[in-house]
Amino acid sequence: MAETFIIIAGGGRTGTYLAQLLINQGRKVRLIESRREVLSRIHRELPTEVIYEGDPADPKVLEAAGIASADAVVSATTEDADNLVICFISRHDYHVPRTIARINNPRAAWVFDRTFNVDVAVNQAAIMSSLIEEEMSWGDMTTLLKLRRGQYSLVEEKIPEGAKVVGKALKDIPFPDQCVIAAIIRKGEIVLPRGVTTLEVGDEVLAVVGPDARDKLAELFSAP
Repeated sequence: MAETFIIIAGGGRTGTYLAQLLINQGRKVRLIESRREVLSRIHRELPTEVIYEGDPADPKVLEAAGIASADAVVSATTEDADNLVICFISRHDYHVPRTIARINNPRAAWVFDRTFNVDVAVNQAAIMSSLIEEEMSWGDMTTLLKLRRGQYSLVEEKIPEGAKVVGKALKDIPFPDQCVIAAIIRKGEIVLPRGVTTLEVGDEVLAVVGPDARDKLAELFSAP
């Protein structure tokens, strides 16, 4: 199987951290950066062969970095205009299969779409806002992981005293359709859920839920 080759445009903290993660996963990575002060830092954090010095928005620099054979381009510069240009020419001129762009200014988010050949736009402000709103909306239910691009979530809920489900077997609890109980943590030990498993006060329940199931699950697990 051919090695995945990913080009990262921009050597800021985001680009550098992403490069480290991908290298640890065994990916082939090339990070492009032109700022001297940033280059001096990333040369201490990344292997020299990973770093390519030059303007990541310059087609000649992209070509020299090997964009013609790249499987994906991640544009994570601090300039939204550069991120759009890099994604556009990556697909239009070099037929890169996958493009990902960082959004710096949330007000410019509407531009980051397929018109500019952006497959995935990462809006950090919107992600943070969404997480804060979600955690405030669901009381004690904690979101641990987003699955399938946010359609499903792995959540954790601690059963309080007086909750409707206390003392009931899982098979007798009217869980919503988009809900699967994945595990129960009881007194520090994992309990694999079975139909006859009875929930107790203090149980920490891990569940995979869809967007329409969270309200109902929160209601079942909430105190009176």
